[in-house]
Amino acid sequence: MFCDTSFGARLYVPEQDSDTIRQIIEQHDAVSVSALFQVEVLSVFHRLWRENWWSQATFQASARQFQRDLAGGLWQLYPLTAGIIAEAVRRYETLPKTIFLRAADCLHLATALQHGFDEIHTFDRHQANAARAFGLRAVTAGDELH
Repeated sequence: MFCDTSFGARLYVPEQDSDTIRQIIEQHDAVSVSALFQVEVLSVFHRLWRENWWSQATFQASARQFQRDLAGGLWQLYPLTAGIIAEAVRRYETLPKTIFLRAADCLHLATALQHGFDEIHTFDRHQANAARAFGLRAVTAGDELH
């Protein structure tokens, strides 16, 4: 299973689909992600604290839990290699102009491709749309449960 931050962060951030995400993730020994995931998840936590959705204590507790999960092997981090960067560059060079794709999302997709995944779990509509252009299937929690 390979996921992006919009999917994996829901394990820590209470949202409508968080319980479903937990069930899906618990079905796997490890969930594969780009190393970028590590920075993006902390960015999500920090934004929630900065915007006063979370207290400092919640921010710190969530960051500690995330670090424990990383150390425990829940998240299998794939490094951002020169090959992944080159894949992302190649993809932008041939991507139709109708596809909106942020650089970080491109790196998630390129990482999935470089490691042989044929699908990416995401809640990001732009990521899902771009996944098709990469030959990847985009899966959301609702897709997986049906």
